[in-house]
Order: sequence, then structure tokens, then C-alpha cells
Amino acid sequence: VQLQASGGGLVQAGGSLRLSCAASGRTLDYYSIPWFRQAPGKEREAVLCISSSGGSTYYADSVKGRFTISRDNAKNTVYLQMNSLEPEDAAVYFCASRRYCSSLLNRYDYWGQGTQVTVSS
Repeated sequence: VQLQASGGGLVQAGGSLRLSCAASGRTLDYYSIPWFRQAPGKEREAVLCISSSGGSTYYADSVKGRFTISRDNAKNTVYLQMNSLEPEDAAVYFCASRRYCSSLLNRYDYWGQGTQVTVSS
């Protein structure tokens, strides 16, 4: 499966962005899709994940109440809605796919190329 992340950009603190993770080559219906992020000089970290049944798992406490994840299986796309963005949210955001959600990087075989999110203060 090929994953294409998009929707990143420059936004002021307090603003919103919606990231998309579009899949091709295989339906996402049976896959869980996480979002990870990697800031300069830091390790890639899991943010949250949506299961194949639509349940959400938050891995980063800092985004609770601000970020939500959703999926549209008809469009083979998963979305990350990011509200009340903070400078600390600036990073390259990646999506991946796996049968079940996991916060561990090495559990994922398929990754999107990443989309840059920049938050100005």
C-alpha cells in the first residue's frame, strides 16, 4: 500500500490544519492508521491512531482535546484535524498503516512521505 500525506503548511499559533493520509494500491478498510510526528532533532513520536473500526487511541497527551482523527473508507483516506495549534506541534507528520494500532515505529511497514507543519508564535 502507498500512503500520501498532505495538508501541512504554515499556521499561526491557535490556528487549525487538517492533514490527509490517502492510500492507493490497497483498501484501508482493514487497517489501522496512526499519525506520527518528528520535530527537528527529536525522535519520531506517535500522536494518535484510528483503528479499522473507527476507534481512536491517543498516544500524545499534549494533543488530547485539540486533535481528532477520522477516516473515510469510501475515499480511502484518514484525516487528522488539528485545532488550537501550538509551536510545539511543529513537525513533519507521517501516517502509516498496520492491522492494529501501535505506538512503536518498528511495527509499521508502510509509511507516507510526511507533510510539514509549521506553527508560528
